[in-house]
Amino acid sequence: MKRMLSLLLTASLMAALALPAAAAEDDTQARLARVTQAVKTVLDLDTDAYEAFSGDCYEELVPIWTLRWTGGKDGENLTVEALEDGTVIQYQLNGNIAVPVARSGDFPVFPAEEEQANARETAKAFLSKVLDPMEQAELETPQGAGQLNSSGIRFSGTLLLNGLPSPLSYSIRVNDGRVTSFRRDARQTTFLGSVPGNEAGVSQAQAAGALKQTLGLKLEYVLDEDGAAVLRYVPEADLHTFYAGADTGDLIDLTELREKMRRRLASAAGGMAEDAAADVPMTTENGSAKSLSAAELAGVEKLKGVRPAEELDKALRALSGLGLQGWTLSSSSYTLEKEDETEAVLCTLRYRRGAEKDVSTRTVTVDARTGEIRRVYSSAPWGREAKLTADQAQEKALTFLKAIAPDRTEALALYDSEDQTADGSPSYSFTFARRVNGCFFPANAYSVDIDSADGSVHRFYRTWDEDLTFPSPEGVISESAALDAWMGTYDTVLAYRLVPQKMDEADPLQARAIRQGMDYFHVLRLTYALEREEACLGVDARSGKPVFQKYPDRSDISYSDLSGSTWQADIEKLARYGVGYDGGVFRPGKTLTQWDLICLLGSLRFWRMDPETATGEERDALYSDAYARGLLTPAERADDAPVTRAELVKLLLDDADYGPAARLSGIYTVSYTDKDSIPASGLGYAAMAQALGMARGTYHGTRTASRGEAAFMLCRLLERAV
Repeated sequence: MKRMLSLLLTASLMAALALPAAAAEDDTQARLARVTQAVKTVLDLDTDAYEAFSGDCYEELVPIWTLRWTGGKDGENLTVEALEDGTVIQYQLNGNIAVPVARSGDFPVFPAEEEQANARETAKAFLSKVLDPMEQAELETPQGAGQLNSSGIRFSGTLLLNGLPSPLSYSIRVNDGRVTSFRRDARQTTFLGSVPGNEAGVSQAQAAGALKQTLGLKLEYVLDEDGAAVLRYVPEADLHTFYAGADTGDLIDLTELREKMRRRLASAAGGMAEDAAADVPMTTENGSAKSLSAAELAGVEKLKGVRPAEELDKALRALSGLGLQGWTLSSSSYTLEKEDETEAVLCTLRYRRGAEKDVSTRTVTVDARTGEIRRVYSSAPWGREAKLTADQAQEKALTFLKAIAPDRTEALALYDSEDQTADGSPSYSFTFARRVNGCFFPANAYSVDIDSADGSVHRFYRTWDEDLTFPSPEGVISESAALDAWMGTYDTVLAYRLVPQKMDEADPLQARAIRQGMDYFHVLRLTYALEREEACLGVDARSGKPVFQKYPDRSDISYSDLSGSTWQADIEKLARYGVGYDGGVFRPGKTLTQWDLICLLGSLRFWRMDPETATGEERDALYSDAYARGLLTPAERADDAPVTRAELVKLLLDDADYGPAARLSGIYTVSYTDKDSIPASGLGYAAMAQALGMARGTYHGTRTASRGEAAFMLCRLLERAV
């Protein structure tokens, strides 16, 4: 529900913004004038240089104004979002950009190199204007000082209320000594009611004891980082998240309150829709899997053991659990799927029944040789009446498993189940996991969804690995000891937090929320909660030590062969941001090959490796990424082919999404000494390379590039303004 008020004032009108207090309260022009004057006062703005001004307002729980000043000095435009009282919640200052800028993509840039101390002081001065005395922003280590893809210096974090952490966040960016953007969460739009006091009625130790009782661990087999099965205590499934109220120590079941809020919002929106993405077959004719051509398909049919789709369809229809009687086979296709060191031939059969709004689809993928079912995905209308109970559906799932995997059924037990039929879901979900020595191993599991209307298999997939050794659970630590270790990974933190609360129609603001379909909304409470900085996977059942998530190493790279190189500074600059090669040498004078370049670009996206020792699979992975990004086609792959300077420019600019602009004809000129030798098809790329500083003086487009030149050009591209 939005009411848009759009007004346009010229620069000459701005001088008369200070209207008399007697102006009518409902006069939207007067409201715009007052909020504009308040914002100018808060920010100490001088807006005389701007040519035009406009203001829009939309009202939800509270009015929010968008103020726009355009046509300022050097083409600057300023946009501010503010509340009616002049509280600034967003600020954006934009100016002209001299160099063409890539469209939104993920090709990074070097961070701006403003002095952090100056940026910090500029940010602090701005924040002192826009925050009220209750609010504080701690400026910690800025983002952009040592990361790619950052422009300027950006500080962000949570706003403190009365000196304590809160759910309110902020972000502020400084470029060239000026604040160019600022955003903050406003109290008035984030929660209803006032901010409680900051004095707790219960101690941290009391809250920690209460919160510990809400935790639970279970002993399971998991795969460690080396792929071996080990015993680990992991969090129990479906545990609720709790806060402890700081006033009385009462436990607040946040999961339950959020579920109530979700259900009310879903009801107000007119029901739920099934996740369409989940119904998309994993393999289709036009999908990412390698579909076989007609000639290849004929070859597959000649392979020993590969069965035609008609035969596979007949076998599937004979399997009663799939319930395919009455369904029409609409299409089928064969694909190759890599499994370990071999490629399996899979057949995907697509079925359909119903018409118009009552259409259901079912996709079944099987091994084309053995007929083994690999996966089933279905779509069906939500909101149908469930004709089976959850217990009856579970029995159907077990019957299906016994039919397709009789030798594994004894090793399986019910691990998890989900029933969303009350929300209109067309199926029940069950996961049966492998159980060894009395402990689950959920990495080996069969997942089966049963249609709640007819009892057929709605979805199915499985994961299984026979070649594993499972250590005995004898000698593991107790669950109590594991829970103590698990609790030790947390801090019990006092902070302001959002808590869903049912609205009270007696309160005018809450009554407005109810009229907008929000029976629940957030209020702010002072609470204790368990928090940790690192993700913890569980507690090792042998050592009793917590196991933390490990992340890829993005530390700086060092090389031993750069001394005296023309390109040393650029190579070392890339290395500071984790861009380059593993292996300890860069070989800047080496002729640049296509693989060298693909490998270098891969390091921009966390795929850093040694180009000399990379495996065939690693090479294929990086080339697949290049195909997906439109840099090359499989037919153009030539790992050892030398790359010319023009080819290097083109591939770099294409990766940064400058390609469409570079391919425009008739609009570019260059000043290279060899400009007459540049073909028309490459003139746009050459012009952009010159504008970005990637090439200077003589273009030398046909000369073979070196690894050092690739580093130089990549540096210039990463230094571009965005």
